[in-house]
Amino acid sequence: MLGKAPRFYDCFQCGRRTKPKDRFRISKDHKQVLSKLSGRTPSEHHFICNRCRHVCRSYIKQKNDRYRKTDNFETENRTASVPLSPPSVVLPFPCTSRGHSYCCICKKPGPKLIVVPTDVRHRIFITREVIIPAGSRCCPVHLQGTIDDLKPATEKTTLSRTTITQLIKFLRDEVIRQERTRLDFNSLSNAEHMDLLGISRESLVDMERYIEGRVRATPARSVRTSLAIFLMKMRGGESNKVLSTLFNVSKSSVRRCIRSVRSALMSGEFVRENLGFQHITREKVIRDHTREIAKTLFSEDPDRQVILVLDGTYIYINKSGNFKFQRQSFSLHKGRPLVKPMVIVSTTGYFISVMGPYLARNNDASILNHILETNVEDIRGWIQEDDVFIVDRGFRDSAAYLEKLGIKAEMPAFMTRGESQMSTDSANTSRLVTKIRWVVESANSRIKQWTYLSRILPSHQIPFIGDFVRIVCAISNRYLKPLSCAPSNEDQAIGCKMLHLSHQANRLKDYVEENHLDRRTACWRPIEDVEDFPRLDEEQLRSLTCGTYQLRLSPNYAQEHLEGDCAINIHKEEPRLLRVRLQSRHVSSRTYQLWIRYDEANVVAWYCKCRAGARVVGMCAHVAAIVWYIGFARHRHQDQSIGVRNWGEYVEDAANMPLPIDESDSDDSGEASDTEE
Repeated sequence: MLGKAPRFYDCFQCGRRTKPKDRFRISKDHKQVLSKLSGRTPSEHHFICNRCRHVCRSYIKQKNDRYRKTDNFETENRTASVPLSPPSVVLPFPCTSRGHSYCCICKKPGPKLIVVPTDVRHRIFITREVIIPAGSRCCPVHLQGTIDDLKPATEKTTLSRTTITQLIKFLRDEVIRQERTRLDFNSLSNAEHMDLLGISRESLVDMERYIEGRVRATPARSVRTSLAIFLMKMRGGESNKVLSTLFNVSKSSVRRCIRSVRSALMSGEFVRENLGFQHITREKVIRDHTREIAKTLFSEDPDRQVILVLDGTYIYINKSGNFKFQRQSFSLHKGRPLVKPMVIVSTTGYFISVMGPYLARNNDASILNHILETNVEDIRGWIQEDDVFIVDRGFRDSAAYLEKLGIKAEMPAFMTRGESQMSTDSANTSRLVTKIRWVVESANSRIKQWTYLSRILPSHQIPFIGDFVRIVCAISNRYLKPLSCAPSNEDQAIGCKMLHLSHQANRLKDYVEENHLDRRTACWRPIEDVEDFPRLDEEQLRSLTCGTYQLRLSPNYAQEHLEGDCAINIHKEEPRLLRVRLQSRHVSSRTYQLWIRYDEANVVAWYCKCRAGARVVGMCAHVAAIVWYIGFARHRHQDQSIGVRNWGEYVEDAANMPLPIDESDSDDSGEASDTEE
């Protein structure tokens, strides 16, 4: 029979009987102390009481203190010859003031002053070699852009150990970061920001605040770096592999970065504040984003009517493996798959909204009808009766629906079947429309300046094409200059002039048709130099053409006909009436006859056989080219080339075949020579 376990144990040191709650096993350190105190060595079956355990702890602590004092004494003896560093050091670096009641940069008093952050102080030390003491305050405006008016208060500064330590750590971290970063947008100039990102440095800082808190910073990239990656992708269209090399991050990180920035810009306030019918009022569009020339030409009540310009643009995509979508996205007009966003701008090129994208098989008229019928962005609540939509001929099928809503649709005129030329009234009306409608073409071109949207996008990016286009348009509205702007008095004067000319007839056209000058040749004689033609300056040319587009084409037209066969004929009975035949720049088999009448000081009338050549509101490009050369260019470009260099000399033409050689003549001559020998 086994005995019961003892209820009490005696302490090994003092022999006192202990209860279970007052009993402790002997540790290794305590065993050494007890062996020294009692002269006996305890075993693993012995116990000690709580009082003896504290005695052992005190003995061990005293022993450790004696060893520590000995080590410190030896250390002090070894370092006694080394002088201690002072608590602060005077360094030869300029320093700003330290006050809290006024700005340390511009010296203006409060009350709205904020403490300069540590990273800003360190950044200023690197860029300007000026130290801002810790705790100094400045105006909030200085932290929003570059600090150009920083003036140090003293040429020396006193730094504490803590400040020097923080500065050294910052410099070390900066060196490590620079080694890892291959493209640092904090050190690039404003022009370099525009080249790489499409926006300035200040715009990048402003845009960054829209995604703070929505885009997570990682050890590999900051929030600003993530935004820069997205903008470089849009602006330059670089591949993810190239971006990963430039920013020293992985391709997967680039993909996540682009996805997160796009989502943050769309779900946040950036796009909502800068694009869409709900981000701007009608009154603001009329007041700030409508040109005076548009009001003069098309508005009966300029303070109430909104004038919008609409057109669709193309975003090309890869051929889809889904056959149904492949058929829907293939454009018979362009011969390739694409989608079509609908762009709505003001007459200054300000993006009001972007709808879609839509399938390629949808024409512009059906897209506009769908937008109005489904009331996208509450557009029918935004527009009102008598508003003006300026569109091209592709919207002709929506004219009836617009008229039903009370909206005036202005579009170029159509030629009826069998006509080869528009009438003077139709040509004049079309010129009024094109004078305003060109801005939407430039707006579409501005979208394509973001190279990513001008390339063929992969199929997996189709769900995000609308987001990319809207973000680009919002950036253009917020940070880029208007596409079309002119002084109000000049705009109004040009508009009144064009409106007055649009009601006039082309008397030279009537004269040519009545006298059959387009078929008669005997009444014309060639002339080498038109000596009495008036000299014109650039302002007079712009007044004649009512724009600059025709003048930009004039050097190219003039170049082709000066280098080729260009005959200028003058009327035998009317010495100030010219006739010229010009080659079409589109079709090789087509030429146009044109007539120009002038007096001592100016060109008074013109007429061309091209489709729009009967107008008197400006002149077509063919007439403008002759007027530009005879009245302006030949007096200034006598020793200079005109137009663009012909690069065809560097390209082979398979139509130029060598002439065949008659071998019979050479053989006969050879035989004859042999015989003669």
